[in-house]
Amino acid sequence: MTRPLETRLSPLSRLAGPIRRQWSPGHTTVAIVLAALAIGLLPFVHMGLVVNGVFLGAIIALGAVGLTLIYGILHFANFAHGDYMTMGAYVALFLTASFFPWLGVTSDGFGPFTFGFTLLIALPVAAIVVIAGAILLDRFVYRRLRDRGVSDLFMSMSSMGVAIALRGLVQMIWGGDIETYPRESKQVFHLPMDVRIPPDAIFIALMAVALVVTVYLVLTRTRIGKAMRATADNPELALVSGIGTRGVTWWTWGIGAALAATAGVLLAVFQGQLLPIMGWKFLIPVFSAVILGGIGNPYGALAAAFAIGVTSEVSTQWMNPSYKPAVAFAMMIAVLLIRPKGLFTMAGSGR
Repeated sequence: MTRPLETRLSPLSRLAGPIRRQWSPGHTTVAIVLAALAIGLLPFVHMGLVVNGVFLGAIIALGAVGLTLIYGILHFANFAHGDYMTMGAYVALFLTASFFPWLGVTSDGFGPFTFGFTLLIALPVAAIVVIAGAILLDRFVYRRLRDRGVSDLFMSMSSMGVAIALRGLVQMIWGGDIETYPRESKQVFHLPMDVRIPPDAIFIALMAVALVVTVYLVLTRTRIGKAMRATADNPELALVSGIGTRGVTWWTWGIGAALAATAGVLLAVFQGQLLPIMGWKFLIPVFSAVILGGIGNPYGALAAAFAIGVTSEVSTQWMNPSYKPAVAFAMMIAVLLIRPKGLFTMAGSGR
């Protein structure tokens, strides 16, 4: 007779706290130092760029949390994560620009936003499609490699091949031209210090916060969250304890793919355009946030995402905006030279 999940997890009860313990007084010190540096630079930067950087950081955070969750449980760097973002954005484009109008369902700007209510319907559908694709790829590609005992490096290289294939699929279906969601121009909110906030940015921030909080609650308050944390710590012991690691793997891909697809749609809304390489280009700041925050640490990835988003956006005050990925890459290299395990991973901690 199968035991309840709580009973099966009892030998691993010590794993009930790793997520809570990942933030320590040492992390607080690092955060305070970074905040002090940021405050010291505020008089020299345009506040509008800082605000835009916060919104950009919210999108980076969605991608980074999903990516670090996949690494923490499956133990390999998924280079196809950015292309999951691209797939989500293009599936939503197909729904809003082609499928819904074909059904006779059209909408102009929804409230103060530039997009219509059809995008709100397309977003979860796009997430479901990307989740299904991610699970199928795991079933027919990654699981076969895991069963053969290939190294984590080979798994990462395989994901790069998957990324190229997905990018090619997008180009075959939609071509390589710039695409946009059906949108209607709207007024922006004017704040002091010449800060202008488009309503779309507020939607992006609220969506990102809601999803990150949801992921936190899933990992800390649900049965599957406990199983995922147990599997991340010791897959063999979790399997012996009766935890269905295959189901945990699917849940991991599902959550990571959902976050990636949502981030892709929000990025397209934020930028106002879609390109087949948008996710691949965005992979640099996402990976930078994962490394800066400490690989496998979702809290660190969240904090680092906002740091990278603000820094990248503020850098456009002095350099061409096309160099924003280079800024994120430079931050990643600097952290690797100073703290190879990331700013939010304390010395002596595990991976």
